[in-house]
Amino acid sequence: MIPIKDDIPSRSYPIVNVTLIVINVIIFFFELSLGDNLEPFIRKFAVIPIKYFYSGIRLNDGSVILFSLEERIIPLFTSMFLHGGWLHLIGNMLYLWIFGDNVEDRMGHFRYILFYLLCGLAAAGVHIITNPESDIPTVGASGAISGVLGAYMMLYPFARVIVVIPILFFWDVVKLPALIVLGFWFVTQIFQGTLALAIETTAKGGVAWWAHIGGFVFGMLLVHIFKKSSRRPTYRDLWWERYG
Repeated sequence: MIPIKDDIPSRSYPIVNVTLIVINVIIFFFELSLGDNLEPFIRKFAVIPIKYFYSGIRLNDGSVILFSLEERIIPLFTSMFLHGGWLHLIGNMLYLWIFGDNVEDRMGHFRYILFYLLCGLAAAGVHIITNPESDIPTVGASGAISGVLGAYMMLYPFARVIVVIPILFFWDVVKLPALIVLGFWFVTQIFQGTLALAIETTAKGGVAWWAHIGGFVFGMLLVHIFKKSSRRPTYRDLWWERYG
């Protein structure tokens, strides 16, 4: 199920959402330009869970590398703007483009960027806790974007989302309520995350499922604090007025 568009027009230009997308794309092209320097760059600015449970590591030659406070804090933010490949980037930016503008609309620009960063931090925290022994660098905006998805589902559960559903060799385009689209997405994350814990695949690399889950739940909870207090008709109000 691949979303391609929703049916809620923004009341204001989503400057923060567009800026986030542009920054992510620019940084990805910078990554592509690094060549052989990409791996040390990623290890420096990605989240590596083991750093948060040990003061350092011992190398094969007997020397010890200690982890500084700076090396633990900075990657929590920088990892949100790094991606591991084209599909990783495009998938994340597609979801942010479709759902982020309306969440920004309901929160306002400043609250939205703060909300986005907090969801990213929460997602990173959940990933660290669920993978304490992992020394695999974790990158991607998906944890923060998961928070945006959680907020969207709470704000616009009855919004119609156009999705593409692959059926064997064919593609079907349908409109479904956001509650179903994002609810299905969340259930698949829980299933995959539970399976990953059971077979310990996340410690060996792969998708940070629990970062997605943590970001989504945090976004659902935090949206009530960050949405504007002024009472304007929501999509749910309009939907119930017309169809309820």
